[in-house]
Amino acid sequence: MVFFPNGKINLGLHVTGKRADGYHDLETVFYPVTVKDALEIVRSTRFSFQLTGLTVNDPIDNNLCVKAYKILQKDFPGLPPVRMHLHKVIPMGAGLGGGSADAASMLTMLNNKFHLELSREQLLAYALQLGSDCPFFVINTPCFATGRGEVLSPIALELTGYKIVLVNPGIHVSTKEAFSTMTPATPAKSVRNIIEQPVETWKDELKNDFEKTVFPLYPGIEKIKQNLYNSGAIYASMTGTGSTVFGIFKTGIPFQLPFPAHQVLHGQG
Repeated sequence: MVFFPNGKINLGLHVTGKRADGYHDLETVFYPVTVKDALEIVRSTRFSFQLTGLTVNDPIDNNLCVKAYKILQKDFPGLPPVRMHLHKVIPMGAGLGGGSADAASMLTMLNNKFHLELSREQLLAYALQLGSDCPFFVINTPCFATGRGEVLSPIALELTGYKIVLVNPGIHVSTKEAFSTMTPATPAKSVRNIIEQPVETWKDELKNDFEKTVFPLYPGIEKIKQNLYNSGAIYASMTGTGSTVFGIFKTGIPFQLPFPAHQVLHGQG
């Protein structure tokens, strides 16, 4: 069985409070984009994991696909061994949720292939054990997210009339580092309300709070955002805690991007 886990971008991101459990409350809109990894599982006589594509330095046991298999195996001891192959295309530490997408896809693939008959609610619960944004990739349609990012409300948001361009400078931004100087605050206007407005109005109102902490540390990321606007984007923002920046362009209007080809990922359109 082969699946192609896709990434996501954050349309607006506010950190609204610090929780007693050590996490932060936030609000954002998750929007799926078409930059994808490739994931294959084959029934086998013993478990194995192969990784190709982008280099991942973590030990195999830390890979979220392996963790997804193990949490299901704990509750389903009869789950057979598999040969797992992950080809990484989505950069790590990039704000695109690639690892979370891989994990959620693994849960779904195992459920389907081995007829575990898990409901969507059960898959969401398993996904949350693997990461705050993992549940989104079980649903994988535009969602307004609150809580840690796991309280999801699907929304009607369609950007097929636009082209979304992703630019990744190859910088790995630590989530801990991004939160280090963050001061939570309630936004004057909810991301959900801003998203309902025309895209052309987002530039002045739709903000990612992490730009305030990440841009001073990595001025090159801020420069990418400005260059996207200079190239004709009607909206540009960093996604998640970075380092990827995306620009939304009107389709049919030519533009030229001032970035090396290897940094540009076309996530939509």
